[in-house]
Parts: sequence; C-alpha cells; structure tokens
Amino acid sequence: MNGWPTEPISGTAAGVPFTALPPARPPEGAAQGTAPLVVTWHMIDAPCTDAAFAAALPMAGVPAWRVHLGMPLCGRRMLDSGMNAILERARRDTVLAYLEPMVRQAVEEFPAALAALRERLPVDDGPISVVGGSLGGAVALSVLTRCEIPVAAAALVNPAIRARSVVGLVEGVTGRPYEWSEEAAEAADRLDFVARAEEIADRVPRPPLLVVSGELDFPALRADAAALVGALRERYTDPERVRLATVAGLAHPLAEQPGLEPAPQLPVAETVDETITEWFRRHLTAG
Repeated sequence: MNGWPTEPISGTAAGVPFTALPPARPPEGAAQGTAPLVVTWHMIDAPCTDAAFAAALPMAGVPAWRVHLGMPLCGRRMLDSGMNAILERARRDTVLAYLEPMVRQAVEEFPAALAALRERLPVDDGPISVVGGSLGGAVALSVLTRCEIPVAAAALVNPAIRARSVVGLVEGVTGRPYEWSEEAAEAADRLDFVARAEEIADRVPRPPLLVVSGELDFPALRADAAALVGALRERYTDPERVRLATVAGLAHPLAEQPGLEPAPQLPVAETVDETITEWFRRHLTAG
C-alpha cells in the first residue's frame, strides 16, 4: 500500500468483515510506514456491527490501526431474519446455540483474519492489542486464554465474563429456567474467565487489562467485572496493570438502538472512548 491511508477501510479478511481506522500519522518509533494494531469485537446489543462499533469507539487518539471485526451472524453476515436470528438462538439454548458457538467461531476465524489484515494493512509485526464489548468481551478474553498470539494490552466494555451470568439475564427476559446439560455446563466453564484468570496472568507478555463497567449495566455483569479485576490483581506483580473503570450513566449498550449503522457518538460512549484511548496510549508497547 503506497502512502499513508487517511480514510476508513471496509472489507473482509479471510471472510471476516472489518472496518479499519488508520492512525492520524505513523507513531514515533514505529517501523517505517507501519503502526501497531488494535483489534475489536463488538456487542450484540447496540452497536452490533463493526461499522457501528467503529463509530461508537473510534479511539482516534490511539497511535495505531483500529480494526473492528464483525461478529458471526452480524452486519454483513446477518441472516435474512436479521438480529432476530441471534435472539432466537439465545432463547432456544443460551449456551449451546448462542454463547458458545458465536464466541468459538469468532476466535477460530481470528488467526486467519489477522494474517490477512497484516498482508493488507501497514501494521507492524509486534504484539496486537484487543478490545471487546459485551459478548465481544468474551471473544477478547478467549483470545487471551486460547490463542498464542502476543497481546500488548486489552480493554473490555461491559463484558460477558461469565456465561452463567448471561444465562441468568436471558432467564429474566424469557421467564423460563435454563435446562442445564453436562455439555452446557462444560461450555459455561470454558466461558468463565474469573475462574480462568490464572491463564491470563500466565501469558507472556502479561497484558495490562482495563475493564470498563457501566454504572447502570446489569448488576450481574458489574459483579463479574469486579471479580475478574480482583482475581487478576491477586496474580499480577503490578496490580496497577489491571484497572476497573466505572462510567457514570452508562447502561449496557454504547449506542442508540438498533445500533446497526454508524451513528453520532453518545456522551457516555465518548467517556468510554477517552478511557480506553488513555489506557492504550500508556500501554500500547507493553511487553
């Protein structure tokens, strides 16, 4: 790619839709013509597409490429029934038809997508950084626990940290108790990142991790956010490399419903954006 791009780039990488935002200029100290890479996975709540998430959290002050990947069944991969297809899966079997397969597919398709992005964009070959919102947070955490890809820093926004907490939320909406099977219980264990905190702490390099929790987010998700930060601080040599940031007035979504298209940034999303930007500006070259 000749010259330094100035406009967002939309495309697919190994079949995964993405919206890529270039840094304003190559950062100081970067290899000539390249910049670090930050990868995000969006929410299923608003904003629920890569383009909409890029508008809600552009992180324009981060001296890196910010590449927002599309989650399975969302955006350009949405089925004819739209987001209803995802809601139907969640109601049918919250763990085995919704949480586990969506997170698993996003994680399994990531290495090939990353390789394609490295070929297409002028990014360096150093550790990446990751961001995940809501269910996308479970994807980012799965990358930390399942993938050997070096991660310089991570940030989560109202993340789905424990599958059992998400099951409880769906039970509250449907009014029906979830019928647990052995397979579902094993999948939920894999998606309990408080229990897997040691795996994150054992990574080399050990990534600084920021958890942004909305003051008005679901109480169960707020409790999980505090539990994850507490578990990691027990294991990190420097507890300042793990932070819980509470954002006043923030509920679960970061954008107005339905969140399919890019929209003006809400004030609470701007606060989240500034918090994550400051975190990455401090830790982008960690490790």
